[in-house]
Amino acid sequence: MSKITGVIFDLDGTLLDSMWVWDKVDVDFLGARGFEVPEDYQQAIAAMGFQETAMYTIQRFGLKEKAEDIIEEWNDMAQRTYHNEVKVKPYAKELLEQLRKDGIKIGIATAAYGTLFEECLKKNGVWEYFDAITETKEVPRGKGFPDVYLRTAEKLGCEPGKCMVLEDIHPGILAAKSAGFYTMGVYERNSEHGWKEIQRDAHGTIRSFQELLEQDLYQSLFCVEES
Repeated sequence: MSKITGVIFDLDGTLLDSMWVWDKVDVDFLGARGFEVPEDYQQAIAAMGFQETAMYTIQRFGLKEKAEDIIEEWNDMAQRTYHNEVKVKPYAKELLEQLRKDGIKIGIATAAYGTLFEECLKKNGVWEYFDAITETKEVPRGKGFPDVYLRTAEKLGCEPGKCMVLEDIHPGILAAKSAGFYTMGVYERNSEHGWKEIQRDAHGTIRSFQELLEQDLYQSLFCVEES
């Protein structure tokens, strides 16, 4: 494996402990319209961007609303919680600090909007660690395709073959892997339905960022020489 010179983080469920927010948004949004959240709904939208998710939701539930209005409502419902309650996952800041110290470029590839995550990352004290951020609205397709990871790698100045993608969803792992990225699956308790598939298809998996900080694994991935 080539030396990894860049790391791309997914946000929701990977870097941020935030999936519970979206679970509540789904329950409240659909409940207000007389629907319960179907068991397969989260899995169906996992790799979609906001626009695609809104269109899917309109079609699936027969809603007479505009996608833009739905997206605005979702953001309004989530914003206060994101800004005040969402935290980065354990050992995330320590990992970011170590990557920065070792000169590894760090990016974000996310379906979330900056109006949600920027303030959240600043309050968690990690905003300054990121060299590039790409939202799926900037590229033609969602996370079932490699577009957002390729665009982030381009911003970082890293070749896909020398870049690691950390993801908690199986479609994201497959998409990044298809473009030549080294893929690391990250366990997320709210997305557990796809964990076996992630373990099967990702180059590696972790249940906590603490595992990536372990000396042997970290050095084997990033080829860092001991001082």
